[in-house]
Amino acid sequence: MTDLLDISSLGRSGIEELHALTDRMVEVSGRPIPKSPALRGRTVVSCFFEDSTRTRLSFEAAARRLSADVMGFSAGSSSMSKGESVRDTIETIDAMRVDAYVVRHRSSGVPHQISGWTDASVINAGDGQHGHPTQALLDTYTLSRRLDRSGAAALDGLSIVMVGDVRHSRVARSNIEAMTALGAEVTLVAPPTLLPPATDTFPVKVGHHLDAALADADVVYVLRIQRERMAEALIPTLREYTASYGLTARRLGMLAPSAHIMHPGPMVRGVEISPEAADDPRSLITAQVAAGVPTRMAVLFWALSGDQAATVAEDHS
Repeated sequence: MTDLLDISSLGRSGIEELHALTDRMVEVSGRPIPKSPALRGRTVVSCFFEDSTRTRLSFEAAARRLSADVMGFSAGSSSMSKGESVRDTIETIDAMRVDAYVVRHRSSGVPHQISGWTDASVINAGDGQHGHPTQALLDTYTLSRRLDRSGAAALDGLSIVMVGDVRHSRVARSNIEAMTALGAEVTLVAPPTLLPPATDTFPVKVGHHLDAALADADVVYVLRIQRERMAEALIPTLREYTASYGLTARRLGMLAPSAHIMHPGPMVRGVEISPEAADDPRSLITAQVAAGVPTRMAVLFWALSGDQAATVAEDHS
């Protein structure tokens, strides 16, 4: 069994291996009955200590399409509301002989801690401001397949502008690692208050003027303002933020006809992205959502089945 805790543990070859496996899971998902017996007899625990809708449903659908048994866990309705620790909770579930944990937590590093408390696979479904590796995998998969590219340099030479609340975004951190590993050039655009404190440690360029960055952008990756994570006022007003950093209808006209628009969701239309941009033919947002289940099928199969990946293409419902 294998853990997926962050993108850096995969490297270029690991990312492309999971992209290739995702291709096979797309085929499974396209069958009249989108099921494979690949993980029959395995038990996956959906272990969400933080609220989520799309990620949780996506992982649970992925596990069921591979015929795994799924156990759901919500911190608010568990013994944790009575004071039980995360470790005691995991050890209690572990006694039921489960095979994998899909973990989301508001604190960075919790999936890594859990991996030390269990022999089951641990998959990071988002931890604090640290990482969200499966989102980065589905994003880079969506982009590379739309561009009809594959291989270790699937995004080679691509200019990606990532705009918005980088400081609080685990999606941004994982995507920077994945996109640059596949050959892309990433530019972060945000007000200084919404950038991480040490951007010089990232393999990226940094700017503060979105209009200037759009002309040469092959991809604009828009991030949501995460007001729920802000302990202080980091922007004057949402209206001023939109005027300077929102992908508005006016800025949409600055993009090249061949450019693409991405957003990890959930979108706040009218703040970081206009309805016109979200619904533009160049938008890959719906394609990103569609890639979520096959990508997470690939991750679960990879984590629980090792080098048996070739067999899934031969399975029949």
